[in-house]
Amino acid sequence: MSSSSEIILSNQVHPGDSSTETITGVKFKGDGYYSRSDGLHTVQYNIVGFIGKIVIQATLASDPVTADWFTLPSTQLTATTNTTGSYIYNFTGNYVWVRVIISDWTDGSVSSILLNH
Repeated sequence: MSSSSEIILSNQVHPGDSSTETITGVKFKGDGYYSRSDGLHTVQYNIVGFIGKIVIQATLASDPVTADWFTLPSTQLTATTNTTGSYIYNFTGNYVWVRVIISDWTDGSVSSILLNH
């Protein structure tokens, strides 16, 4: 079975004014959308000087509304000081859709967030 890899968020730069920003990414197809049985997903966060929180949300709904989304705690990156690097998280589930949430963001940039499934 072939895998799919895509950039689900790219080139996000904080304005640098100490404001607190939140970004909710658009939905991307997960393993459940394709009826794949293994449910294995991997995300990679590529950040520079980042202060904030990044997490993946998922849903089992075909046509999700706000209440259908839930957070996957095993994908959470919390940076309280300027953090730079690539961070990889795995999660398993037959999720139909996944999206990224950046919250409590006060500095730095997100070069890209990649999803592989």
